[in-house]
Amino acid sequence: MSELDAAAHKRTEDRRAKKGGNETPFPDRRKAPRPPLAEIRRGGTLRLLPPVVVSGVVRAAEFLLIVLLGLAIYLGYVEYEGGRTHLFYLAAIFVAALGYMMIADVFGLYKVPSFNTFVPSFTRVVFAWTIVIAGLMSIAFFSKISADFSRVWIATWYVSGLGVLFAERLIVSVTARQWLKEGRLYRRAVIVGGGPEAENLIKALEASADADIRIVGVFDDRGADRVAPIIAGYPKLGNINELVEYARNSRLDLLIVTLPITAEQRLLHLLKKLQVLPVDIRLSVHGSPLRFRPRTYSYIGNVPFIDLTDKPIANWDVVKKWLFDKIVAFLAVVALAPVMALIAIAVKLDSKGPVLFRQKRLGFNNETIDVLKFRSMYVEGESPDGLEQVTRDDPRVTRVGRILRRTSLDELPQFFNVLKGDLSLVGPRPHALQSKAADKLYHDAVDGYFARHRVKPGVTGWAQINGWRGETDTAEKIERRVEHDLYYIENWSVTFDLYILLMTPLALIRGENAY
Repeated sequence: MSELDAAAHKRTEDRRAKKGGNETPFPDRRKAPRPPLAEIRRGGTLRLLPPVVVSGVVRAAEFLLIVLLGLAIYLGYVEYEGGRTHLFYLAAIFVAALGYMMIADVFGLYKVPSFNTFVPSFTRVVFAWTIVIAGLMSIAFFSKISADFSRVWIATWYVSGLGVLFAERLIVSVTARQWLKEGRLYRRAVIVGGGPEAENLIKALEASADADIRIVGVFDDRGADRVAPIIAGYPKLGNINELVEYARNSRLDLLIVTLPITAEQRLLHLLKKLQVLPVDIRLSVHGSPLRFRPRTYSYIGNVPFIDLTDKPIANWDVVKKWLFDKIVAFLAVVALAPVMALIAIAVKLDSKGPVLFRQKRLGFNNETIDVLKFRSMYVEGESPDGLEQVTRDDPRVTRVGRILRRTSLDELPQFFNVLKGDLSLVGPRPHALQSKAADKLYHDAVDGYFARHRVKPGVTGWAQINGWRGETDTAEKIERRVEHDLYYIENWSVTFDLYILLMTPLALIRGENAY
């Protein structure tokens, strides 16, 4: 072990000793030595499970377990004695379940670290459940309704509740340990900017008990003569351009910028490069003499930051959009199956070749995806890379293809892309790899073009229902598309998605720029 690794390990051991041996999101470098630089550059690929979502699922599971268990014991043991008794039991069950959730929250039982430590967390579970049952009995006694409750019911509920919560917490603990091992429950972060500021910040983050991140390295444009290759035990992985490439090829959730808050021009230049990435960007104010109102800051553990940009869709919003996409896409496939079957027959009878056309396009975070369409062109005239766009009265388009393209019925197979997870129902339309506007590739024609890839592309989008679809023979057309795409990203909501879906048929009827 190197001196740097030994020092870092000593800091980790000292920190754990102070906290009673509880695990932290930062790795023990002795037990898990830092991998080779090439492996670090590849980074993780598994998706982050947002802690707020995991916590919410555990809350809901425990609430339902307590309620269902109380009802099951009541129905199985207590004799029904009329509406008043029935209501007393129902009220007691729901009050107890809500009370348990509130006390468990106070005890920190819904934070990710508690999921990973079974014995200490279950001890607090026992304490919380005991307080709830004792409180319920006290309320019943002082309100003089204790005679209306079965002592066997409440004793059985208490004991069986401990058993059910034991089993549930054991499952949660085993699952959380596996997810922590895979890196699903912490945010992968990099430090942008080296030097003493980065070293001090890393030390502060490592000393913070509640930090939910794991640092993978440091990126800095300065050379080895100004920034050391190892900073507080973490390697310098490259410059800012390499950071953008790294983020596109691995899972990265957070960028922490250590530049001084007063370096406005450097910050603006940096943000211009980094804002195309689907990550949170935070500016460190650790050690800064400037102080703002407390609401100005967000915190990682107890270390303050200023939010520069956020993921457009995060936490529960991810779940809502996922459910919206899957449910609506499934219903659309079922409802439109006869129409798609007829179109497939028409395509096959009209010209030789396959029914479906697959084209490589840019998806979320610049990933390459295969987008499905009904074939609307003669096979020999297809342009898989999108280099030759379809123009008005294009001879490569078949007779059936003209109808399909004008009505956008050729896009119907993309509902299968939504079910697969490559597309969303609503979002910026995915573009072919070599698409051009005025003889320039899209990313050369529009500054900040890749910022539209911070969300999944969609079957339809805000730009499309506003008439910006079809051929892009001028730079202005793609600029307007990108403007509408960025507006959508910044203002996303399920309601906005629903509005765009409802307006899409009207836009198709108008048929602007579709040929």
